[in-house]
Amino acid sequence: MSDYKHPLTDAEFVLNELVQFDQLCADAGLEDINSELASVILTEAGKLGSGMLAPLNRTGDLNHPVLGDSGVQQTEGFAEAYKEYVEGGWATLTAAEEFGGQNLPNVLGTAVNEVWQTANLSFALCPLLSQGAIESISHHGSDELKQHYLPKLVSGEWTGTMNLTESDAGTDLAAVKTKAVPNGDHYLITGQKIFITWGDHQMTDNILHLVLARLPDAPAGVKGISLFIVPKFLLDENGNPGERNDAHAVSLEHKLGIHGSPTCVMSFGDNGGAVGYLVGEENKGLAYMFTMMNHARQGVGLQGLAVSEAAYQHALQYAKDRIQGTNKDGSRYPIIRFPDVRRMLMTMKSGTEAMRALCLVAAAEADRDNAARIELLTPIVKGWVTEFAQELTYLGVQIHGGMGFIEETGAAQFYRDARILTIYEGTTGIQALDLVGRKTLVNGGESLQALLDEMTADIAQFESLGGQFTLAAQQCRRSLDNGIAARQWLLDSAADKNAPGSACVNFMMLFGFLCGGWLMAKSAMRAQAKLDAGEGNPEFLQAKLATARFFCEHMLPRTQSCLASVMAGSDSIMQLDEEQF
Repeated sequence: MSDYKHPLTDAEFVLNELVQFDQLCADAGLEDINSELASVILTEAGKLGSGMLAPLNRTGDLNHPVLGDSGVQQTEGFAEAYKEYVEGGWATLTAAEEFGGQNLPNVLGTAVNEVWQTANLSFALCPLLSQGAIESISHHGSDELKQHYLPKLVSGEWTGTMNLTESDAGTDLAAVKTKAVPNGDHYLITGQKIFITWGDHQMTDNILHLVLARLPDAPAGVKGISLFIVPKFLLDENGNPGERNDAHAVSLEHKLGIHGSPTCVMSFGDNGGAVGYLVGEENKGLAYMFTMMNHARQGVGLQGLAVSEAAYQHALQYAKDRIQGTNKDGSRYPIIRFPDVRRMLMTMKSGTEAMRALCLVAAAEADRDNAARIELLTPIVKGWVTEFAQELTYLGVQIHGGMGFIEETGAAQFYRDARILTIYEGTTGIQALDLVGRKTLVNGGESLQALLDEMTADIAQFESLGGQFTLAAQQCRRSLDNGIAARQWLLDSAADKNAPGSACVNFMMLFGFLCGGWLMAKSAMRAQAKLDAGEGNPEFLQAKLATARFFCEHMLPRTQSCLASVMAGSDSIMQLDEEQF
């Protein structure tokens, strides 16, 4: 998508009006960081995104990475783009200064990540995995491991991967069979991992694999998993890549989408054992890996927003250019004037704005060290945003009509690329179970109640606007009531062991739309206040009022059907015997 433009104005609006970026920085003691600097950073990121990454998006879709004698060769042009990304210092934004980072707020790094993800999802997966590796090593690695590996990871000179999945161990990581045997100051790793994103390439001179494996005397199940750093090249006495490690990509998956991102089958120890270094303590690897995974889950939610934004921009331009209607005088006009096309475009535009608000608000909670809110919002960000992205990218194809089904127009790529987002880093069902189980039932719904209380105060304020927002406010109130009812039903249904699993996805989708509507209502109030004060860009602010109203009026009614399905319980879901399917 070479005509990609970062939605700078909306990102800045969310940062300034919903996140309160300047106050966040002041509270964190970051005196030199403010909204003006954030605007400059986002503008520069947009230049790299539109100028270099976006033109490679189609290239990567058509020209896949290949596996040869020297490993995986990435798509032509990606190495040059990655070099420019690194030389621009983009990899260092949010990392600690101790290891060469710029120590910028997580929420600003998230807004910048949206640029890369929207411009070129396949490319952006590479730095996303590195950011997760940095998080895991920073929190759990020894001082020695940090000094050896973090500076080059932070700079982007090296990249990182996450190696969890095996052919018999997907969501059920208790079944992991990869082995780690102590051998002096290191371990020898043997086993095979699948679905390893950017598991090999030639863009950097080293790749650090974070690998889950079992020690010989490890306890059974997830309590017996340890985490290891397995570098592609072992380090010499000067800390530089030296001898090739026994870790290789042995095949590449042929995928529905994200073709420019090599998804590898990685084999460790085919020739005696891959050298690995223990991260933290033995048998605590799953908890350590979840540091990386939770970072990645919010990152994947952001990808749902990004690919939806790309699809929207593509569809919008087509709707403006496609001449289809005919006036009485014989003159013709573009399809953007058709009410149903407007409905689809408004769904896409308001949907991406609600997604952006949720993604950035959730990211800011990390800067505030609000662990309970981070844990609560992460499955909603990952689950709801990626599921909603399926609908929004589909609408992008639909707006193109028959041409949307033709690959050359480019609309289908966003639809295909989006499909993986509901699956990796935990499927939609896994996110939903996490939300109802570990994030709601585990504490009697306290974390969710705190969020509902905050929504209650804001929606009461929104109701006072009246006028054109009367119906929107009514839908916000009804949706809030639906959320309150869903929480109570879940707490009251604890005796039914099948209730959480049966209701969880609709429960999560309800709260996804509710969170989106809540934040769009807050956006409308902030936009109206700025208009009343004669501040800001009136055209943008008026559009924000329209998209907020549309989302509340047209998207929030979905919470009612979600609640109905939640409260229907598990009886009909579990009624058939296995043989009756």
